[in-house]
Amino acid sequence: MTVFGMLRITPITDDDVTEEVAAAVEALEEYDVAYETNPMSTVVEAEDLDELLAAVGAAHEAVPGDHVNTLLQIDDMRTKDLEACEKVEAVEDELGREATSDR
Repeated sequence: MTVFGMLRITPITDDDVTEEVAAAVEALEEYDVAYETNPMSTVVEAEDLDELLAAVGAAHEAVPGDHVNTLLQIDDMRTKDLEACEKVEAVEDELGREATSDR
């Protein structure tokens, strides 16, 4: 089984949030998950839902502040094992190129 999460943790503030987002990403290191951060979110990959939720909970708790907004979308692959890179590769195979622009 493989479970993916698209995680976005947003401290509600007028200040720069780079330090807080870095703290959330660093918290993921304590768990048996793979992750990749992009400009809009972090994709987290785990073997089971419990590990994913524990990692996400720790990431949320790692962010200081009075108001933190966390959005999590879960893709629970219950009948097969599939890595995140394989999902991207399938799209790239269909496109016949990398799934990024040259701009």
